[in-house]
Amino acid sequence: MESIKENLDNVRKNIEKASEKVNRLSKDVTLLAVTKTVDVDAINEAIENGVTDVGENKPQELDRKYKIIGDKVNWHLIGTLQTNKVKYIIDKVHMIHSLDRQALCEEIQKRAEKIERTINCLIQVNISKEETKHGIDEKDSIEFIKNISSNYKNIKIKGLMTMAPFTEDEEEVRSVFRRLKELSLEIDKLQIDNVDMDVLSMGMSNDYEIAIEEGSSMVRVGTSIFGARNYDKK
Repeated sequence: MESIKENLDNVRKNIEKASEKVNRLSKDVTLLAVTKTVDVDAINEAIENGVTDVGENKPQELDRKYKIIGDKVNWHLIGTLQTNKVKYIIDKVHMIHSLDRQALCEEIQKRAEKIERTINCLIQVNISKEETKHGIDEKDSIEFIKNISSNYKNIKIKGLMTMAPFTEDEEEVRSVFRRLKELSLEIDKLQIDNVDMDVLSMGMSNDYEIAIEEGSSMVRVGTSIFGARNYDKK
């Protein structure tokens, strides 16, 4: 079995190859190590091997691991965020990737205001329109962003996030990533106050190279770094 260091080396080489293929610089792609069900020792090993950003799906897990590891990495909440869980991460998170509804905006704003922090967020867009996936519908995304810009001053929109369908059809995957990139360019042109389109969070272990070719600036990689995991564990 390959070590975390070897896995990271492989992933970084793949990021470099995918970037070169489309004349991009690999340094413009942030590797986000997804640490769902990964224990603290393994996360620390990844950090020792240059990982600067980690992503957790569950707020309580982010909270628990943050209390042990601290702020030597940027913590990202990449899973669905329920309003009653915002309190666990609001003072710890570098970025929330799954902002997709007004009730969540209200909770983030309320708690961010209390601690005088601005929270970096990505809008999760359900480009593939799969019922099993979370995220705002693409057609509603621009109005949603304008609403946040006008009404939630402690939320800073930094870009967009999506998940592609889990399919062998590479063209279908590619089209989802391409459409998110196009949407980000459309939003960028609108020059909405307090909204950047610097971050495109797309691509996971099975499709991050395609995502980079289509413009991803942040890939969320777990299995290719830490190996296959038992997702039944809490």
